Amino acid sequence: MKYQSLGLLLILFFFSCDDIIEVEDISEEEVVVLAPTHNAILSTQDVIFSWELIEEAAAYKLQIATPNFTEAIQIVGDTTVTALNFIKTLELGDYEWRVRAENSGYHTQYTTQKFTIEE
Repeated sequence: MKYQSLGLLLILFFFSCDDIIEVEDISEEEVVVLAPTHNAILSTQDVIFSWELIEEAAAYKLQIATPNFTEAIQIVGDTTVTALNFIKTLELGDYEWRVRAENSGYHTQYTTQKFTIEE
């Protein structure tokens, strides 16, 4: 009888914990990009990528390709950051970048922007 009661308590404990650690579904959210914006022409090779906060996001997945993701010659960046910005030094040329918010259970769709670095 003791073991049955202990088993019942353990079952109740696990179901109760599920409510406590419920992860917010952010999959319908959209990351708002601040910079570089779509079709921006930059004169610096030190690019600051930035975006707005998504509540309940634990991190952001950032990817950078040249010249774009469809016809990528090179993926020049693929990282996960917890900040709302990321700095990367890039060569002159055309790029496409995308960012999405993530937490332990969900992620948003990527928001994608194109930009060019010129002299």
